[in-house]
Amino acid sequence: MLGLFAAALIGFGTVFFIAGTLGLLRFPDIFCRLHALTKADGLGLALIALGVALMAGTWAEVLRIALIWFFVALASATSGHLIAAHARQTMQEVGGADD
Repeated sequence: MLGLFAAALIGFGTVFFIAGTLGLLRFPDIFCRLHALTKADGLGLALIALGVALMAGTWAEVLRIALIWFFVALASATSGHLIAAHARQTMQEVGGADD
């Protein structure tokens, strides 16, 4: 039963990854694309990490999975912020932003 629940979490996480990828391909501007990627991929990663952690054999494996999730989430948020800041600065330099 636990394996079925873990598989369901991994499946839902995969669906969120696919949704984030579709958002990247379909949304009109960089800010909407970044929003889709950071939100959907963040939730997808959390669900997959939780599902894999449920199938882990030891607490050491669960700790490693949690650390991987933490550092990937931190890197994702940081890189998304840096990309958005660069895009906004570039738009202001060429006169494309509303501000």
